[in-house]
Amino acid sequence: MHTGLIVEMAAEGLSDRVAIGAATDGVTYADLLAQAQSAATQIAGSGAQIVAFVGENGLSFPLALFASGLAGCPFAPLNYRLPDVDLRKLLARTAPSLAIVDEAMIPRVLGVEGVTIVSSKNFVAMATSAPEAFEAREPDIAVLLFTSGTTGEPKAAILRHRHLTSYVISTVEFQGSGAEECGIVTVPPYHIAAVSAVLTSVYSGRRIVQLPAFSPEEWVRLVREEKVTHAMLVPTMLGRILDVLENELAGLPSLRAISYGGGRMPAQLIERALARLPHVDFVNAYGLTETSSTISVLDAEDHRAAVASDNPSVRRRLASVGRPIPGLEVSIRTPAQTEAEVGEPGEIWVRGEQVSGEYVGRIAIRSDGWFPTNDCGWMDEDGYLYVDGRLDDVIVRGGENISPGEIEDVLRTHPDVVDVAVIGMPDNDWGERVAAVIVSAGSPDPDALRAWTRSRLRSTKSPEDIYFRNALPYTETGKLLRRTLKQEIALSLEAAGS
Repeated sequence: MHTGLIVEMAAEGLSDRVAIGAATDGVTYADLLAQAQSAATQIAGSGAQIVAFVGENGLSFPLALFASGLAGCPFAPLNYRLPDVDLRKLLARTAPSLAIVDEAMIPRVLGVEGVTIVSSKNFVAMATSAPEAFEAREPDIAVLLFTSGTTGEPKAAILRHRHLTSYVISTVEFQGSGAEECGIVTVPPYHIAAVSAVLTSVYSGRRIVQLPAFSPEEWVRLVREEKVTHAMLVPTMLGRILDVLENELAGLPSLRAISYGGGRMPAQLIERALARLPHVDFVNAYGLTETSSTISVLDAEDHRAAVASDNPSVRRRLASVGRPIPGLEVSIRTPAQTEAEVGEPGEIWVRGEQVSGEYVGRIAIRSDGWFPTNDCGWMDEDGYLYVDGRLDDVIVRGGENISPGEIEDVLRTHPDVVDVAVIGMPDNDWGERVAAVIVSAGSPDPDALRAWTRSRLRSTKSPEDIYFRNALPYTETGKLLRRTLKQEIALSLEAAGS
C-alpha cells in the first residue's frame, strides 16, 4: 500500500464529502484525487527525482503530498524558518527536484542548481486544470524529513510508503469519522505530525482545516467558525490558547479531542486545561520522525483517572506518555543493551512495521528490527512509559546520571517559577554540574529554590547554579533547545570572565 492509495480509497467511498477547507466550499475527496492525479502527471513529466516543499499550511501541502506519492517521487517538506543560507543548503540536497514554494519565499531560494521552482499558487492552479492521462508509478520512498541538525548537519530521515501506511492502518479506522468531524492542522508541514495528520484524516474521512501560522486568537476563531472537533497542539500552544480563553464564557463547544506532544507537558498546564475544557478528551502522543509518528499514547481515560485519583502511582501517570500503540514493541535498554528492570531508566528502543530508522546514507535500525531512539526513559509496573529527554541531555555528575526533566518538574511546582530548563555545565571536579535556567513570576531567592528542590529530591540533584531569563528558546513545535541555552550560558560566563 502507498500514500496515494489512501486518497484513492477515500474518494471512492466519500466522493462528495469535503476533505480540505471550509465546510461550505472546501475541496471534496473526489476533487482532491483528481487534482492529485493531475499534479502527479506534471511531476512525473518534469524529470524531478524529489518534490521539495517550502511553505506554510495550505491546500498545496496535502495536494503535493498525495501527488508525489502517486508520481512515485519522495516528498521533502523543508523548514522555511531556517536562515536563508541553511534553507538553500537543504534545498540543494534535493536536486534534481521540483520545489513547490510559497510566493513570499521564492526570493529566498532562487538560483539553487538543479531545482525547478513553481509557486504554490501556480501548483494548485496547474492541478485544477484539465487533467491529462494519468498513470501511477511504483513508489518507494514516501517522505524525506530533515532533522533539526542541532548537533551537526541535518540528517534526512527516510520514510517509505510501507512505514506510513502501516502507522495509518494500525491507528485509524477507515472512514470511521462522522460527516460533522473536522480536524485543525497547526503544526508546520516539515514536521512528521503534519504529515501524519493529513494521512490519518483523509483515511478516516475527517475534514481538515489548516492554520498557516499559529496564533492563539486565530486558532480559537477558526475552531469556533469551522466547528472543529479534533486538534493537535504542542504544550506552548495550549498554554497560549488557555490564556485567550481565560476570561471568555463562550468556550469551545464543538471541540471533542485535543492530542498533544512535541515537548514536555508541565503538570500544572494539563491540569489547567482539563479544568477549563472538561468536555474535551486529552491525549498525549509520543513519537519520532523515524517511527512515522506515534509510539505511545496516554488516552483520555488515563488523564481523567490520574486527576481524580488519590493514588500517587495513578496520579503520576499524568507525567507519562502512556502505553505503546498496537503493533509496536517498546524496550528499555541499559548501557549494556540488556533489558532494564521495571522503573530503571535506560534508552528507549522500538520495533514495528511503522519504524523506519533509516537516513540517507545511514541505517540506524538493527537487523532484528529494533531501533534505538536516543531518548531516555523508563516503564512502570503497569506498562506506562515515561520519557526523561534525550540521552545527550542527561547530566553526568560524578558518575551519576541525572535527568533534567525530573528536576524541572519539581521546580515548576514552585509558585514563582513560570518556566524552567535544567542543563549540565562543565565542572572540573564532578564532570558536570546541575544548572537551572528559570523564567520567574516574581523574584525568587536562588537559595530558596535550591532548598525547594532538596526537600523533594536528593541533594545531588539540587541546582548548583541558577540563572534567570525572560524566556526560554523553543522550536515552533515545542521542543526546548537545551543546546542553544547551554551555548548562551557558556558565552555569557566567558564574557563575564567566570
